[in-house]
Amino acid sequence: MSGNPFLYRKDFGPGQGQPLQASDGEPMSYDEKLAQRVRKILAARSDVAEKKMFGGLAFMLRGRMFCGVIKEDLVVRVGPHQHEVALQQPHARPMDFTGRPLTGYVYVAPAGYQSRSALEKWVQRGVAFVSKMPAAKSRAGKSTKGRASQ
Repeated sequence: MSGNPFLYRKDFGPGQGQPLQASDGEPMSYDEKLAQRVRKILAARSDVAEKKMFGGLAFMLRGRMFCGVIKEDLVVRVGPHQHEVALQQPHARPMDFTGRPLTGYVYVAPAGYQSRSALEKWVQRGVAFVSKMPAAKSRAGKSTKGRASQ
């Protein structure tokens, strides 16, 4: 795993109708298999970091979230101007994490990212939007740097 900027966990994704669980039996709040697929797509990048957020896992570029995994859903930050366009895509729906839709973010159900090419398109949408934004200011005690392999 040398050269890859991510730390790997030995977790396993969902079984048939079973809740997500880590290898130690603790409940997981995100699908580790999906996270691994996203990591593979991003493996050539050294400027991406992971952060636990929203009860799931977020992928960050220059301190800004561009996609993530919550339970079995992919979360993609598409921005306010592409929000309606993204919602027109099959299996996409508004991100309503708090009960109120967050403009600029969408959930994508598993059927919407089943193929590698579909997942890659969604991830690249998030990268494209966040790449146009300035880097986030680092908060005291919070790192925005990528993780290195151990």
